[in-house]
Amino acid sequence: MATIREQGYSHWDGRLIERKRPWWPVTTMGIRLIFRKKNFRLLFAMSFVPAVVYLVGIYVSERVEDFKFMVRGSAQLLKIDPGFFKSYFTLDPLLFMMVMLMVFACAGLVADDLRHNALQLYFARPLRKMDYILGKAAVIAFFILLLTLIPGLVLFIFKLVFAGSFALFRSYPWLPLSVIGDSLLLTVFFVSYTLLLSALSRNRRYVMVMIFAVYLGTDIAFGIMSGIFKSPYFALLSIKANLQQTGAVLFGQRPPHAFPAVLSFGVILAFCLVAAWVLLRRVRGVEVIK
Repeated sequence: MATIREQGYSHWDGRLIERKRPWWPVTTMGIRLIFRKKNFRLLFAMSFVPAVVYLVGIYVSERVEDFKFMVRGSAQLLKIDPGFFKSYFTLDPLLFMMVMLMVFACAGLVADDLRHNALQLYFARPLRKMDYILGKAAVIAFFILLLTLIPGLVLFIFKLVFAGSFALFRSYPWLPLSVIGDSLLLTVFFVSYTLLLSALSRNRRYVMVMIFAVYLGTDIAFGIMSGIFKSPYFALLSIKANLQQTGAVLFGQRPPHAFPAVLSFGVILAFCLVAAWVLLRRVRGVEVIK
């Protein structure tokens, strides 16, 4: 008769390797899953239409003589200065496309994990709560920066290339910093906005509706209240108006609404703090203690 041996617990003598970016797998997997969604690539490609239009505008501005039949009476619109870049970053269609990307791509980032109780699986690994949140936030940041920072810098560089000189940079040396600053502000806001709403429900469809409805509803509320009371301060109720107000200041332009822009910065900061507070309480699990 063969000897029966008992298999007891074998001690592991290996060494746990500390990863510098434990949130990175969460981000890469999230981005891959989003690109697998049906019809997402078409929506993603359409979101670059404003950038292409502005790039054409820069080219035409350097070839006005060749496009006289197109630019009659609109030469002022083709003046490439900080106002031109501000108009891109605060453009209604661009902000709307960002919201639509959040609706169809990022609504389920936290909601799906809450629905399927997947947080326990995340935290069963050497992953902290902040690593989880950072990983999800980086997914959103990836898409927002692709629509803001990359096009903004590309437009600036192509202006220098088409002009064949550094005149724009010499006149406005701080313009690249404005591009970076407004891109980061939009990124931080949309990360907070999307993760907050995604953490409030276990149902992805409800989150999709909320992301769209809150953005549109705040703008409608601003229109109604300002129409009744004739006060520009009701623009503080609108997400879009606050982003346009802060964007104008970052590009050194006159704010579109007649109230101190610092109030809009305060509204955005308060919103981000509330989002962080909610996320830290909604994202719970048994974290691994090493």
